[in-house]
Amino acid sequence: MKIQPFYVAPVLPDELKPIQDIAMNLWYSWNWEAVRLFIRMNAETWEESYQNPVALLGRLPQGRLKQLAQDDSFVAGLTRIQEELDVYLYNKKWFDLSHHESKDMLVGYFSCEFGLDEGLPIYSGGLGVLSGDHLKTASDMGIPLVAVGLLYREGYFRQRLNSDGWQLEEYPENDWYNMPVKLETDESGKPILITVEMGDKTVYARIWRVQVGNVRLYLLGTNFSMNPPWAREITTRLYGGDRDMRLRQELLLGIGGTRALKALGLKPTVYHLNEGHSAFLILERIRMLMEEEKLSFEEAREVVWASNVFTTHTPVPAGNEQFEPELLKFYLENYVGSLGLSWDEFLRLGRITPRDTKEPFGMTVWALRLSAHCNGVSKLHGEVSRNMWSAIWPNLPANEIPISHITNGIHPRSWISHDMLDLFESYLGPRFVQKPWEFDVWDRIDRIPDVELWRTHQRRRERLVFFVRKRLKQQLLRRGAHQFEINAAEEVLDPHALTIGFARRFATYKRAALLFSDQERLRKLISDSERPIQFIFAGKAHPQDIPGKEIIKSIIHFIRDEPYRSHFVFVEDYDINVARYLVQGVDVWMNTPRRPLEASGTSGMKAAANGGLNLSILDGWWCEGYHPDVGWAIGGGEEYADNDYQDRVESQALYNCLEHEVIPLFYDRNGSSLPRKWISKMKSAMKSLGQTFNTHRMVKEYTENLYLPAHQYGSAMYAESYRKAKELSAWHKKIQEVWHQVKILDIQTNAEELYVGEDLTVTVRIQLGQITPEDVAVEVQCGRLDSMGNFCNGRIYLTRHLDSNNDGIHTFAVDVPCEESGRHGFAVRARPCHVDLVRTYSSEFVVVG
Repeated sequence: MKIQPFYVAPVLPDELKPIQDIAMNLWYSWNWEAVRLFIRMNAETWEESYQNPVALLGRLPQGRLKQLAQDDSFVAGLTRIQEELDVYLYNKKWFDLSHHESKDMLVGYFSCEFGLDEGLPIYSGGLGVLSGDHLKTASDMGIPLVAVGLLYREGYFRQRLNSDGWQLEEYPENDWYNMPVKLETDESGKPILITVEMGDKTVYARIWRVQVGNVRLYLLGTNFSMNPPWAREITTRLYGGDRDMRLRQELLLGIGGTRALKALGLKPTVYHLNEGHSAFLILERIRMLMEEEKLSFEEAREVVWASNVFTTHTPVPAGNEQFEPELLKFYLENYVGSLGLSWDEFLRLGRITPRDTKEPFGMTVWALRLSAHCNGVSKLHGEVSRNMWSAIWPNLPANEIPISHITNGIHPRSWISHDMLDLFESYLGPRFVQKPWEFDVWDRIDRIPDVELWRTHQRRRERLVFFVRKRLKQQLLRRGAHQFEINAAEEVLDPHALTIGFARRFATYKRAALLFSDQERLRKLISDSERPIQFIFAGKAHPQDIPGKEIIKSIIHFIRDEPYRSHFVFVEDYDINVARYLVQGVDVWMNTPRRPLEASGTSGMKAAANGGLNLSILDGWWCEGYHPDVGWAIGGGEEYADNDYQDRVESQALYNCLEHEVIPLFYDRNGSSLPRKWISKMKSAMKSLGQTFNTHRMVKEYTENLYLPAHQYGSAMYAESYRKAKELSAWHKKIQEVWHQVKILDIQTNAEELYVGEDLTVTVRIQLGQITPEDVAVEVQCGRLDSMGNFCNGRIYLTRHLDSNNDGIHTFAVDVPCEESGRHGFAVRARPCHVDLVRTYSSEFVVVG
């Protein structure tokens, strides 16, 4: 029997028509007044709909809609919210005011997951939430940006724990016709289709749009009848399936996403690859330029390279996406061949050691090689990434590897509680909402009276406790627990006790069980009735991460026994909603990763913006954020070769900090009901961390440091029928052919003993062969040396060309000022140089003397 589908839409009275536009724009997710409007319609249905306003409208009885249409107060509120949305959409923003000369820039932002709101479950964790905050902030600041992802039928899993504490996964289906997404259609009303060749077969995809303020997010879905089952399942689950499935998803995201933008008439001038999952877009961009503009592969690569931005998020090599060549060959051999590229040439571009045939094809390596603008997501992660990928740029010291950093942030209005935002409105003023890029507004935190800040924070802690009790009761009912356990859940936790939160993905390096390593000290901590302390845990393990699941199970077993059960709670199914309650209500946010494996982390930033204090290992963002006035550091940023020893040392440091600093400060009331010193620390954290670790600062840095340069260099490559791209390609070809002729023959210097104020003169004789002096930069690095003879620091000095002879031998020289005493050293190198190179080092061709 063939089922014929049709769609039934709610009939909204004229007075309520504007609510449809509000429900279809994710702007509501960071506007509490809009959310409150939906709650007024029916609070219970709002929760049952997972806070999805489109589903809410579809579930409300027609009678209730008519009641609301006749409610003058509700209609007035709706009108006010609609006016706010209109003002938001059409007012000039930061980019319009600061970079109007670059209004032709368009950024294409690609990510495999987007965490925008709990009612749109197409995210798993930190990467997705960061992507979602990026889009919201781009909208706030008027950045011309469109985003591309995948429309997952089941998204990521919902977590359930059985009676033994073992994680189980449930995959409820997403009903896209009752979510804030819209199918893109052509002028005749038919869905716009794109195709992607995978091996000798064709996959069809539809394009769905999510409106995020002013930003459009396009999601590709393959689950419809034109596709066979193997193609329909491509967009079933986020991070689901085997390596074959992952490859198909990434082909669809990269190649299909690029084709989708073209089908929609969009032509980004900058492509931002948020992690390596979308890196096959590089191939498609090159193919399109070759086919449409008749460029060679090398010429097209110059254009693509100049306008690609790549962000890496993973601080360990094993965590970066790799594919075996045989699997790639099945899907991509014909595609690659159509570009005039041999299969071996293609594989070399994805290998750290290009000629190592046993090395898999790395998506991160491929993206780093083919993107001129690369960054990590914190200062420490930038350093780790430069060391980790240094072999891609041989002969360059690690500090010159072309991977910069832009530290992550959070979208404040998405994560700060509405109670705290009400306080901000009173004391920070309208600039906090209207001009969030003016960061000095955070200095006004000091204007908030201590009593009001503490009262607001206490209210949020109370809300958190009541929320946890409700969730815990639901968990126990679902497991079939005894009635006495269910009754006890209604009284778990103390709304007035020091509350510490720990919530994140349960990967082993996060060390969720570090707190439980010394049971005797932990028992003493929680047994002090005068200074009660309690912990709330939450988080998911990847479905295939058995060690992560074992950690969850061990914690569940541990906290079931007395005296722990009244001081510890594990909240199931960690998602955006649970995260909001936690970061808005805890007193302390605890983070215990194994340094340096935390690329950045953002949950602690969210807690800080709400007045929570961080207690964390000095890893990720906390290396930059920590100061004794704003929180606590566990350890001093040490790194250990012995993991067990590291765990012992840092667990003791954690207990010491809790016993001697955190707990005493929280309960230091000095005869008052207010913990004045604690509140002072809260204000310092909110003020200092809030104005720095937010996505408005982050996106501003992306725009000015990466997007605008990529746009400008890319536009230069496009200009005059790709003249510069063709010239640069020809120059690169020449360099590749004759660079072997370059040899440093002789270095002369007066460096025996010099005095401060004198110059070190370095003269270099170099054989260039067929290369002209204009094609080479001869540089001298000079600086202080450590005990091993390595540079402690150093500066690069560019030499000047002095003369040459008929044998192709040239002389270069430079005078280096000696500005301080001590043991110094210098080194000489030569590299290719061209006026149109995007960055100084675009080639591995470096000759050292």
